[in-house]
Parts: sequence; structure tokens; C-alpha cells
Amino acid sequence: MKSALRRLSGLAVVGVMLPGVASAAEGMPQLNFANPLTVMQAGWLLVIFLALYLLLRGWGLPQVERVLALRAERIRTDLDHAQQARADADRALADSLAATKAAHAQAQARIAAEVEAARGEAAAKAAELDRQLEVRLAEAEARIAGARALAVGALREVAIETANNVVVRLLGAAPAPADLEQAVGSVIAARGA
Repeated sequence: MKSALRRLSGLAVVGVMLPGVASAAEGMPQLNFANPLTVMQAGWLLVIFLALYLLLRGWGLPQVERVLALRAERIRTDLDHAQQARADADRALADSLAATKAAHAQAQARIAAEVEAARGEAAAKAAELDRQLEVRLAEAEARIAGARALAVGALREVAIETANNVVVRLLGAAPAPADLEQAVGSVIAARGA
């Protein structure tokens, strides 16, 4: 505002000096101040200029200054609101990230618990299957041992009978059953049957 007043006062000084400058330019009828019409026009020019200057200084420039102040206040208010909104948005983003992180951690914990439960269940099932297999294996081994004992018993009887028949054919006399059983038993024991 003060710089505008300085400019206007500088223009007023130029307006006052204008007639002196104009008289130096002789040959131009518009600037011939010897003519009363030119002097009257210059006077009215100064009066109108002064009236405009006073009107602008007293009414126009304060209006402009008020508008500029209102605009600056509105801009400042809008900036404050924008900064507040940004702070609210940053807080909301931080809350959202924290909630997401907490949900992610909770989901990971649930997944880990479910995996651990599944492992425990699988281990229990595996242990039960192992126990059942051991029972079946023991039963199968018992059946095999029983079958082996039967087979060895049957083999012993067949071997004794065959040895008896061979000895009878070769020697013509039957050997003592105790000797025959002992001989067959030692051969079977030697073969690991």
C-alpha cells in the first residue's frame, strides 16, 4: 500500500513539472501553455488526478487491502485445515497400519497354532499306527514262529521217517528211535532250521 502511494506521489510531481517541460517543447501545439485552453486542461487534469488519488487513497485502496487481508486469512485458515486433515490422515494411516500389522501377527499366530495342532494330531495318529503295526508285527512274528515250529516239527518227523527208511534199506535193520532222533536233531541244529 505504501509503495502504491509513493508511485502516485511521484506521478503528481511529474504532473506539476509537466508544464515546464512542455514549454521547452515549442512547436507542439498540445504543450503550448501560452494558450489558456491548454492551461485550463492541465489544471483540470491535476484536479481530476488529485480527486482520483484521494478517492483511491481513502476508499479504493483500503477496500483492496481488506480483500487482500481476507484472502490471506482464508488461505491461512485453509492451510491450517489442510494441515489438520493431513495430520488426521497420517494418524488414520498409522492406525490402519498398526491394525493391519496386529491382524497379520494374529493370523500368523493362528496359523502357527493350527499347524502345531495338525502336527500333534498327525504325530498322535502316527504313534497309534506305529502301535497297531507293532501289534500286527508281533502277531505276525508269533504266527511265523508258530508256523516255523510246526514246519520244523513236521520236517523233523519227515526227516526221521526218511532216515529210518534209508537206514532200513541200506542196513536191513531199523535203528534205535532215540539215536535216529538225536542224529536228525543235530543235523537240523547245524543247518539253523
